[in-house]
Amino acid sequence: MNSERLKVELAGLSLVSPTMLASGILGYSAETLKNVAENGAGAVVTKSVGLKPRSGYANPTVVHVACGLINAVGLPNPGIDEFTRDIKEAKAVLKVPLVASVYGFSAEEYMVVAEKAVEAGADAIELNVSCPHVKETGAEIGQNPNVLAEVVRKVKGAVDKPVFVKLSPNVADISEIAEAAVKAGADAITAINTVKAMAIDIETTRPILSNKRGGLSGPAIKPIAVRCVYDIYERVRVPIIGCGGVTSWQDAVEFMLAGASAVQIGTAVALKGPSIFRSVVRGIDAYLRKKGFRSVKEIVGLAHRS
Repeated sequence: MNSERLKVELAGLSLVSPTMLASGILGYSAETLKNVAENGAGAVVTKSVGLKPRSGYANPTVVHVACGLINAVGLPNPGIDEFTRDIKEAKAVLKVPLVASVYGFSAEEYMVVAEKAVEAGADAIELNVSCPHVKETGAEIGQNPNVLAEVVRKVKGAVDKPVFVKLSPNVADISEIAEAAVKAGADAITAINTVKAMAIDIETTRPILSNKRGGLSGPAIKPIAVRCVYDIYERVRVPIIGCGGVTSWQDAVEFMLAGASAVQIGTAVALKGPSIFRSVVRGIDAYLRKKGFRSVKEIVGLAHRS
């Protein structure tokens, strides 16, 4: 679907729709990313990649619960030097922006990985500072405003592309963390990553995940994510990308009313396939027509003005 109503400018990126593929638990090939884009996604975010190869955790790494998925995959990836080939292959077939999700164990590592991803063709960088199940990276960085600011400054000083910061909900005040990221130079905020969670097998009496604790995604976290977006919108003046439990166009609209300029979809893609984007995009367009809005931009943050 190509509707003028749905077009979004996101920190310098032009999106044909306000939907994005989230950096999720699945590995994405160039053809998979292309399929997602052809189904209506306005941009795609890669799986998180670090400086060195990482095998991740042993199985089981994902458990399906009534309200979504709990995962502790452990950031498996081939390392940025190998992953640059995946970025180049994806860029060759994609007609939408490609955002590289990167992580590191220091500000220097984040910077190096981001530089190499941009050199390979990434249109923007998303800093994963919010993974809840890998020590010394992810949430441990995203929960500390000073450390986070250092990471953002390092990356912004090294790349000439937009830098998004994906925040953790596992903090006392997410808007304070968002403000620190923006003051350090973040071009946009992605909210939120998964919520700390676990599941226990009552027959074996043991935690199901090999890592014991993981991150909950899916419908259960949507109200938390909407609240986070609402709070961040009142604190900062950069675009916000809503993420967490989007399974329908109604969910997407709710995020935008709270203040999101775009939304990311992850778990629903894993459960329903890439056609979820087509359904969400069509629903948003129909909602805008019904309400008499000329652009999706008109509903961003509308809940704050009602």
